[in-house]
Amino acid sequence: MTTSVAGKTSHLLDPSFMARLDQLDIISRKLLAGKLKGERRSKRRGQSVEFADYRDYVVGDDLRFIDWNIYARLDRLFLKLFLEEEDLSLFILVDVSKSCDYGTPNKALYIKQVAAALGYVGLVNYNRVHIAAVSDGIVAETGALRGRRRVGQMIDFVNNLKPEGSSHFAEACRKFALTHRQKGVCVVLSDFFVKEGFEQGLRYVAGGKYDLFCVQVLSPQEIEPDLTGDLKLRDIEDEDMAEVSITQPLIAQYKKNLTAYCMTLKDYLRRRGGTYLFTSTAVPFDTLVLNYLRERGLLG
Repeated sequence: MTTSVAGKTSHLLDPSFMARLDQLDIISRKLLAGKLKGERRSKRRGQSVEFADYRDYVVGDDLRFIDWNIYARLDRLFLKLFLEEEDLSLFILVDVSKSCDYGTPNKALYIKQVAAALGYVGLVNYNRVHIAAVSDGIVAETGALRGRRRVGQMIDFVNNLKPEGSSHFAEACRKFALTHRQKGVCVVLSDFFVKEGFEQGLRYVAGGKYDLFCVQVLSPQEIEPDLTGDLKLRDIEDEDMAEVSITQPLIAQYKKNLTAYCMTLKDYLRRRGGTYLFTSTAVPFDTLVLNYLRERGLLG
């Protein structure tokens, strides 16, 4: 990682956190038949491998792959990395609709940090990484990125995403599925507050083609609203107004409805072979990535 790239990542990914990400890789539960040769770094040494790169040795690495010539010259341990005939695509759908620009900590920033972390893991492991920003459609996209040299480009893309516009989740997912037909791992980062409902959109990306992971991100203020009295509420996306009297029974009903909605999303994904993860932005995003996403089987 060069100094310039590290500078770009400092506000999204801390350099010490990135060093921990270097030890992780994207996991696909499905058997992926790669079309290109030598696109993905292997976790094992086989007969059809070729040299790709070096990384610092860490305790537990296979001593057979240390480059002792470099050690003799630099007095530092480096591990040889190899490529094999395997290709994995990582697709990250980032919700940039206006509803994500809310909460403390802010949902939009949290989602961008998680997207950048996953993109980084994919790139340093020579996976094919695609990141698409979705709101009223696909509003921006990286195209296919591969290799550590594209980390700076990926970070710039994610950092420049701005939450704006209303959510047309179904149309965004439809366009994504039509233009990305290859197999891979698909991660959707969103609050899933979609007036039209999430079912139609997820139908395009659920099923046999992708390993699907949906991370629902809500703010503490949405989970435990601190509101009282007669209020006029404005929809952050479409400016709809509603006058309501906030009472404790109403707050209790809201929490009940929110829980039911989240459980419906979780059940929908489970029945279609996907994986659901709920998080509050109060949970440090590095904890989400290093612990919860590993527990759910996305990273290993």
